[in-house]
Amino acid sequence: MNDDTPNPAAPPTAWPWPPILLAALVAAAVGLGIVAPLAWPGEDDTMAHVAGLGLGLAGLALFAWAAWTLRRHNTTILPDKAADVLVTDGPFRFRRNPIYVAHVLILLGIAEVTHNIWFAVAAVAYVPLVSWLAVLPEERHLEARFGDAYRAYKARTRRWI
Repeated sequence: MNDDTPNPAAPPTAWPWPPILLAALVAAAVGLGIVAPLAWPGEDDTMAHVAGLGLGLAGLALFAWAAWTLRRHNTTILPDKAADVLVTDGPFRFRRNPIYVAHVLILLGIAEVTHNIWFAVAAVAYVPLVSWLAVLPEERHLEARFGDAYRAYKARTRRWI
């Protein structure tokens, strides 16, 4: 192993960035909604509320399904811990990062239900931030840990959408 090769036993990052980012962005959206509210560009009707609830509930369901799948495989859900197993079934069959997709859906659902545009802005900001701080290190970790099996999974399964 040279200096550029990650240690397969090492965790992807030292910090659990996704929950930290999510909490910080939720706090920022709430705060900005109070001190710098912006007009909601959407409709204020029953169908819009149903759509918002649908997005949020879909995000919660996707998160629960992904967490249950990881638990069933006896591997960690914690983004700052080393993976024990390469999970490629459940929601991981369709996307490599279903938990992060779930976070975005939840933020968008909250935006519609609360009519706080800052939650939509937070969802947009979350994608590049979590990609840089968590997804890329996780991908390096999984490739170092699982080699060709991860590369094959990565080739057939999209990251986000």
